[in-house]
Amino acid sequence: MPTQINYVLPVEQTDWHVPGGADAVFTWAYDDMRDGLLGLYDKGKRQQWNAADRIDWSQDLDPENPMMLPDESMPIRWTSMWDRFTEAEKRALRHHTQAWQLSQFLHGEQGALICTARIVQSVPDIDSKFYAATQVADEARHVEAYSRLLREKFELAYPINKHLKTLLNQAIDDSRWDFTYLGMQVLIEGLALAAFQRIRDMAGNRLCAQVNAYVMQDEARHVAFGRLALRDYYPQLTQKERDEREEFVVEACHLMRDRFNGEEILERLDIPTAQYMAEVEHTPAMKQFRTFLFSRIVPTIRDIGLWGPRVQKAYEDMGVIMFAGVDSEELSAHDQQVADQFDAEKRMADLEKMAVRGAAE
Repeated sequence: MPTQINYVLPVEQTDWHVPGGADAVFTWAYDDMRDGLLGLYDKGKRQQWNAADRIDWSQDLDPENPMMLPDESMPIRWTSMWDRFTEAEKRALRHHTQAWQLSQFLHGEQGALICTARIVQSVPDIDSKFYAATQVADEARHVEAYSRLLREKFELAYPINKHLKTLLNQAIDDSRWDFTYLGMQVLIEGLALAAFQRIRDMAGNRLCAQVNAYVMQDEARHVAFGRLALRDYYPQLTQKERDEREEFVVEACHLMRDRFNGEEILERLDIPTAQYMAEVEHTPAMKQFRTFLFSRIVPTIRDIGLWGPRVQKAYEDMGVIMFAGVDSEELSAHDQQVADQFDAEKRMADLEKMAVRGAAE
């Protein structure tokens, strides 16, 4: 079933063309390789997977709560509005909220696909080009997986959110290669990891948890790629150049903090936007969610050296400065372990199915 049939707006109204000004940079220094990036490139090659085979698409979703997320995870659950909804309205809200969130994941993954292809073109180092090439395949697979999940299981999709669109535009439109890294590999991918983790760890539906676990396995490498490349590059910049990048980080983080308001859902379901924003803004669930979104970004920003007073003050004001001491490599190792566990569970389920078939024969 084509995705556009399920869109809340016709696809023709949401097409988007972004002019790009990046140069295509060739390098003949084929032996100029860094061990860290070569190791990541080797890992990227070995961890390629097929979304059609690795994921068990036979699993169904509950139409009343597709991902089987607790209602407490929705900020509106903690407002006076929730008690006035009928059961049918609550079911619609769960369905649309979850479809909207997965839609933003899908659009962000296509943005990552385009940005990473651009990195292959514009980054000056051959080892970065090598790894980015593996990430292009990763991002295409993620678009495939989220598109299939929305088309076949949710039968509903939303257009790209305006805040995500703005950030993607900035990452793509700037001709400086490191801005594409910073916008996509560090900021968007870092926020995505936290959002994916929330579903992976909270969803009662195994299909949705499984998709996010496998995507996270790849995304952890992608963030590491940005961290390794920029950590080497940013010490070479002037203070003025670092100030420009820190200003971009602060602006982007505010955009991402506002990205998950979901105004489009409110419009679709005729929920009063002003009342929703006023009540939801200060709920513990919204504050906790917005804080957690930066758990993967803050330590990376510190690690790559964009840690001036402007950035630190912004993170203090947002209440996320405590994530500066998080061990990113430890988180990545845990993401790998969770993906491995899903693989082990699927192998066990496949063996049980084979045993049942064998007994029937």
